Amino acid sequence: MCFQLIPEIEQEEGISLSFHLSRILPHIVVIWDKPYFYALGKFNNSMQEFGRDWESMLEQIALEGIKDFSDRTWQFQEVPLTKTVSANVISRLAYQVLKTSKPYPFSSITALSKNGVQVRREAKFWTEPIEIHGTSQAAITLTFKSKFLLTKTLAYFYLNHQDKHKPEEVLIDLNVRSLSGDIQGNGTITKLIKEPSLIHKQKLIELAKNEISRKALQDDLSNKFLVAVKFGKGKKLYEYGMAALRPCVTSETASKFGVNWGDLLKETKIPYKKRTELLATYKEEAENTLNNYGFELGLSINSRDYPELFWQPQVTIENTPLLFGNGFIGVQSKILIGLSRGGVYRRHKKFSDPSRPIRITVLNLCDVGLDEFIKQLKERLKSYKFESLFVINLTSLKNFSGTQARAKVEEVVNELMEIPPDIVLAFLPQSDRNADEEEGGSLYHKIYDLLLSRQIASQMIYEDTLNNPDYYKNILNQVVPGILAKLGNLPFVLAEPLQIADCFIGLDISRESKAKLSGTMNACASMRLYGKQGEFIRYQLKDTLIPGEEIPKQFLEGLLPKKEFEGKTVLIYRDGRFCGQEVANLLEWAEAIGCKLILVECRKSGIPRLYNFVNKTIAAPEKGLALRISSTEAVLVTTQVTEKIGLPHPLRLTVITANHPALISPPIEQVVETTLKLTLLHHGALKMPRLPMPVYGAHKTAKLRLRGIYPSSMLEGDRQFWL
Repeated sequence: MCFQLIPEIEQEEGISLSFHLSRILPHIVVIWDKPYFYALGKFNNSMQEFGRDWESMLEQIALEGIKDFSDRTWQFQEVPLTKTVSANVISRLAYQVLKTSKPYPFSSITALSKNGVQVRREAKFWTEPIEIHGTSQAAITLTFKSKFLLTKTLAYFYLNHQDKHKPEEVLIDLNVRSLSGDIQGNGTITKLIKEPSLIHKQKLIELAKNEISRKALQDDLSNKFLVAVKFGKGKKLYEYGMAALRPCVTSETASKFGVNWGDLLKETKIPYKKRTELLATYKEEAENTLNNYGFELGLSINSRDYPELFWQPQVTIENTPLLFGNGFIGVQSKILIGLSRGGVYRRHKKFSDPSRPIRITVLNLCDVGLDEFIKQLKERLKSYKFESLFVINLTSLKNFSGTQARAKVEEVVNELMEIPPDIVLAFLPQSDRNADEEEGGSLYHKIYDLLLSRQIASQMIYEDTLNNPDYYKNILNQVVPGILAKLGNLPFVLAEPLQIADCFIGLDISRESKAKLSGTMNACASMRLYGKQGEFIRYQLKDTLIPGEEIPKQFLEGLLPKKEFEGKTVLIYRDGRFCGQEVANLLEWAEAIGCKLILVECRKSGIPRLYNFVNKTIAAPEKGLALRISSTEAVLVTTQVTEKIGLPHPLRLTVITANHPALISPPIEQVVETTLKLTLLHHGALKMPRLPMPVYGAHKTAKLRLRGIYPSSMLEGDRQFWL
């Protein structure tokens, strides 16, 4: 059945109402797809009284305490199903069946249980319509994830906490889950309701949906305070007694529960044979539930039956030709050979004279011997055709507190600036790795800030990587290309120009959570510009912090100066989705200055997993494997990881389409190939990043800006200081 409500309902209300209808109605699920609702019955006679019972259904929802709808009046109107229901609607109905069915269709498997802490395997699913032979087909993605679960309640955790006399510090921003499962997923405690009145508590008890929540609102602890929890991205807060919640286990809280965080992480790594079994189990459980509503699950999308949906590069990504100095052509898998034979592709103007040495100040803060390391570093730089000059400073921080250490470091750095170096190589104590969690922050970011504000590059190395001289070679392999790139040199570019566009831009807005408060900090926009061969050109930061997620029109127009971009085709990657009027503003400006745009969203979450299939067992996908979701969307694997680490997380690429003269929409396969090649250009590490470099760099620069770390008076520059 299809129906609509009069007056017309807003999106947030429509989604919420459809969920609650699916939850309270036996054998019926409902979804909202603007402007209509679609209802699907488990049996043929399920729908007969649906419209007639509309008022009583709303009353039942209101009685259950869904106050959003208690004062609303809508007129119900059935809409004849005169055309085929879309694949998207069918997919969402199937998803709603799996989400709201009682009992829940998927089993939860316990992989580890210790001291009340469990590692569980749980199904994860969402809608994923896919285009096959030009027609959109209904589909869902089915995968699983490992979750940490504490069997003890939040009340137990709080009452046994050493800082329970400071409840805000203990509880605010803590991740929790509902004990009764009345709301799925993790939530975050955003505030405390201290000494709630009897009237307030009684109202909550009356609205409580289950006995667990009611009892938790009646115990002694609930007289002192209740907690307000926000689930997902919604704005609504749910008030709970603490006995109705359980804390989520994190790296910060694991030791408090008597478990080792590393041991828990190991249990989340699922062997491929076990993955195969789990997927088969979850698919069977899903099918048993969906069959009751007339759904049938077909074969999983695979390259045997649908070869046209899968893509791989003709030349493996590791063998993509790269151009080094003196015209030498190498490949990604042999970058060090390319640097040794050809040198860097382009020297920064400061080092155009090969005899001009790189002035390196070594700041040793961890009492380790560095003579051999510096000797090898000097030799390696020389092999890449760069001379070097070293100044070494040894400063012991053994007897300093965190605050004293930061003050001492600031003093030493200021002294070193009397003769400014080109780059500072800082060796940090191992204890500094997690110091950003502390209020004063880390020495890492302290030094980074002090140097970057003076437009001086830095390279940090932790002492644990130096304890074994055998590691020197591996460290040098990673550090030296990064040092050269941070100083403005370009170690290498793509040997063959990318044909899709003249240049590439990465856009990002970064946000950072407020400590112990709800919400997030204001955001900062950043961009990075690359040329036709993937050569880095410049970065740009938005100086004023931005409220919300939309990049302002003025900043977007500033990215594309008419003189520089007129007559060009520009591919713009957006980290995540384009927000608000960003697309409209970009296209309006592009038309005004006479350039063409290709707009691509690059998302990192909510993406189907891809697998290889060998001897009836799934295996890790090859780097470069892509799945065509539609003519404008694809899933792309850009990393290769070992079984001990897990399974690669693909990227989702979506090409924006619109009827606009300034917008170009190339084939999705061409966008996939371009994106993959742009992951080759990370000059600060030999390992390819997950993201194409325009997006990777934009995110890093904005995050540093949020910490107040950026080149002084240089919100635009040509050196990759973030590597």
